[in-house]
Amino acid sequence: MLLGKVVGTVVATRKEPTLDGSRFLLVRGLDAECKPTSTLVVAVDAMGAGVGEVVLYASGSSARQTELTKDRPVDAVIMAIVDQVEVEGKLTWVK
Repeated sequence: MLLGKVVGTVVATRKEPTLDGSRFLLVRGLDAECKPTSTLVVAVDAMGAGVGEVVLYASGSSARQTELTKDRPVDAVIMAIVDQVEVEGKLTWVK
């Protein structure tokens, strides 16, 4: 699992038929202090996340393990919306 922040949306009206109805979000990676990294991915949204939310996402073969993405051509999926992040006793993110 990786930590990221939803920074935008991606619209694709023509896509693989198994992805019809899927929502795509642009996710910027975050470090443990919730500071942005250079990582930027397009992820299928399995949780109803919105722009500005901090999320957990999976990539690679793990991205195809959710009910929504099973056996679909997906390389990243949002599978949790984060309420808070604590590092060494210090809160670095609170929703």
